[in-house]
Amino acid sequence: MDETLGTALRRWRDRLSPLDVGRPARPGRRAAGLRREELADLAGLSVDYVVRLEQGRATSPSAQVIASLARALQLQPLERDHAYRLAGLLPPQEGTISTHVPAGVQRMLARLGEFPVGVFSADWTLLSWTPAWAALLGDPSARTPTERNLVRAVFATGPGGLAAWPVLPEGDALNPALVADLRTALVSYPHDRGLISLVEELRSTNAEFTRLWDEGAVGPHVSARKTVVHPQVGEVMCDCDVLTVPGCDVRLVVYTVAAGSADAEKLEFLRVTNGVRADGPSPPGPSLFSAP
Repeated sequence: MDETLGTALRRWRDRLSPLDVGRPARPGRRAAGLRREELADLAGLSVDYVVRLEQGRATSPSAQVIASLARALQLQPLERDHAYRLAGLLPPQEGTISTHVPAGVQRMLARLGEFPVGVFSADWTLLSWTPAWAALLGDPSARTPTERNLVRAVFATGPGGLAAWPVLPEGDALNPALVADLRTALVSYPHDRGLISLVEELRSTNAEFTRLWDEGAVGPHVSARKTVVHPQVGEVMCDCDVLTVPGCDVRLVVYTVAAGSADAEKLEFLRVTNGVRADGPSPPGPSLFSAP
């Protein structure tokens, strides 16, 4: 009997331990793997939609939904491609930017819940985040995919601009580094329409981006001090580090504060008021997409 998307989703859900996604495995838990409710929460989908997918009553999920489920289920690349085919979709093609977050990175995020950490794709679109990131910088699930792109936020004005990212700009090292990253990404992903459109948009609307692009700007990402302006606690001074994951084209942006500092007290207040656990694993941020 041929496998269906619904049976595959149930199989993948059953094999995933709650601990792998930062959920407690409490005594008396009947589900061997993830509950539908937990999968729906991790994938940014409604429980009803997950039920309909598993029962075969939702027959035309979008590529965004499959990508979201693949991240939540921590699928390997071949499994992710299989999920696309079961949904009647073409897997992501070579030459396009992947939105897949490796299972190891997701498990690491689940254990770094007390730190604000965001995972970005090669074009600097936010893919996943810890609860502490949402508590400090605002819930990314409330933003549009356009507003989740850091390069657009830095160089654009209007709805997608820095108003969506409450971080005060400091120094001039970030902008050349971001432009250099996009130039490198365009070499690696020459067929990615979203990346091509982003570069064309910023070249036509932002003089600084155009200058840096035409000059062939290069620049590595370096550790930097960032000031986050939060409506509850005011300014929070953080150290910001960008980490690359060998073998996959994603970046982790990590915010930390000095232990015992006033900034640490502010961050702890935000963690407590937002229900972020600092004494154990916390779940990663929800996926970017919701079911239509």
